[in-house]
Amino acid sequence: MNAPLPPFRHIPWPERDIEVERRDDDTIVMRSRVPLKRYPDHVPSLLRRWGIEAPERTWLAQRRGPERAWRRVSYGEALATVDAVSQALIDLGIGPDRPVMILSANSLEHALLTMAAMQVGAPAAPVSPAYSLVSRDHAKLRHVFELVRPGLVFVQDGPPFDRALAALDLSGVTVVHVERAPTGVPSLAWDTLAGTRATEAVAARLATIGPETVGKLLFTSGSTGMPKAVPNTQRMMCANLVMYLQCRPRDPSDPPPQLLDWLPWNHTMGGNALFNPVLADGGTLHIDDGRPVPGQFDETVRNLREVAPTYMSNVPAAWAMLATALEADEALAEHFFSRLRLMGYGGATLPDDLYRRLQALAIRHTGRRIVMVTGWGCTETAPTATSTYWNTERVGLIGLPYPGIELKLVPVGGKFELRIRGPIVMKGYHRQPELTAKAFDDEGFYMIGDAATFVDPADPSEGLVFAGRVVEDFKLGSGTFVHVGTLRVASIAAASPVVQDALVAGQDRPCVALLAWLNVAACRVVAGLPEAEVEVLTRHPAVIACIRDGLGAMNAAAGGSSGRVGRVMLLTEPPSVDGNEMTDKGYVNQRAGLERRAAWVARLYAEPPGADVIVID
Repeated sequence: MNAPLPPFRHIPWPERDIEVERRDDDTIVMRSRVPLKRYPDHVPSLLRRWGIEAPERTWLAQRRGPERAWRRVSYGEALATVDAVSQALIDLGIGPDRPVMILSANSLEHALLTMAAMQVGAPAAPVSPAYSLVSRDHAKLRHVFELVRPGLVFVQDGPPFDRALAALDLSGVTVVHVERAPTGVPSLAWDTLAGTRATEAVAARLATIGPETVGKLLFTSGSTGMPKAVPNTQRMMCANLVMYLQCRPRDPSDPPPQLLDWLPWNHTMGGNALFNPVLADGGTLHIDDGRPVPGQFDETVRNLREVAPTYMSNVPAAWAMLATALEADEALAEHFFSRLRLMGYGGATLPDDLYRRLQALAIRHTGRRIVMVTGWGCTETAPTATSTYWNTERVGLIGLPYPGIELKLVPVGGKFELRIRGPIVMKGYHRQPELTAKAFDDEGFYMIGDAATFVDPADPSEGLVFAGRVVEDFKLGSGTFVHVGTLRVASIAAASPVVQDALVAGQDRPCVALLAWLNVAACRVVAGLPEAEVEVLTRHPAVIACIRDGLGAMNAAAGGSSGRVGRVMLLTEPPSVDGNEMTDKGYVNQRAGLERRAAWVARLYAEPPGADVIVID
């Protein structure tokens, strides 16, 4: 018999008390009976609170300079700087109709400018740096610039943004830089703004901010076209913040949160779901300049040798790389788990094999399992509408509705299309009324386009399981329906640890096939080649055998063709930003990816299969 698993680390979870309304047309509406607690009027009030109550405590930290030492900003220092920058924005005429557009990545100044913009009632509009630095045509950047019509554009370091700035009509727009000035564009130095003396005008402007004030303009990923601008009101952000804190409570004896995080603030998960709770709890956020890609993840590992987080959330691709690093480094793992109370994931479903590896590490270094939480939502919901807020070992859950949320489940194709109503839902897209009209049903529920199923239809309190995007599913040539979200997760898990992500093909074809990206770090271990390039790994017999054996076992256990994979091709080119294949948080868009890689799909199904196609028995 297997030994019983050790208990989970204690979390004082709230009650799961869900009301379920079943309608005659088989539509279901779920809502929590637990009332939503009172939420603050606006996010800037959170900084003011801790700037007064704990002025010496570190709020933000980031490595800076040639020595890459931590530069720390206390709550008191942050409040003084935000007030100074707020005055400078007022002097420049920045306000509700002249937003602040931020082009560069997460930084100390990025955070301070965001708070100052909100404090004077000007929406902060952080834009994916990829639109400036990776894109070749700058089409998305020009599109979002025309939507925002900013009064100020911010860059951390000017020269890398020269081409992007040259693509914009900056007439009447103030450009601000922190490090070097951009070439050929007049700009103000950050120190000029931060050195402004605050007057009573700052308090007067702050007094005008209320729950309906737009705090941010956040952009959708653009996976189905050009990005849409989503006004995030102070009500949306603050209501979602309190929902989060109600469902992930801290034990009163726990110290303030300590986080290390890389998720971009131009994305709703990094900019709202991670950033705001740390601020509300008076915690410390260490900005991680690493990324879960080869060559950049070493920075994250370096940071984790010095920062022991109390909570760590990441995309599954990052967890896969971290698990490999922790398994190989006893001291790193011991430090990582020393204060960890919760783990989280989002952006995609976590493979079961990866979950088991992480729990084995937790047990080894803490003697306990650590709950892995997740949530679900989108930019239009500021962002999280559901969450797991109980001890569970099942991955793939999206949980249950937060207090204050109504979740409508409309039956479609053997699962449920999800729709959301509540104080976190946007009222409409910015300057795009035609898109707003298509976004809501006749009861005012936002139609997100995702699908779910029940863990146990007889007991809805067991939660919902993510079932992919409604538009991603397809039929094979035989007429068999394929649930892409479910099969994608199962395939990645079966090919663990060497496959990191995949596109699922098969529309009108004889079988399902995958275009897959490798987990390079894990493949190097499997191949025994610590420095091998991805092109070498895609041809290595040990990597191919791992994929063939894992998917072969999955196929043998599958009940039909909808659960089997016939062929795999390994990709060396990363997902494209201009091609809409990849969002900032690491989610691969199925439809855009398959359209862009139509030639690869054709090669997958060619007869006879080419040498680069792995045929699965």
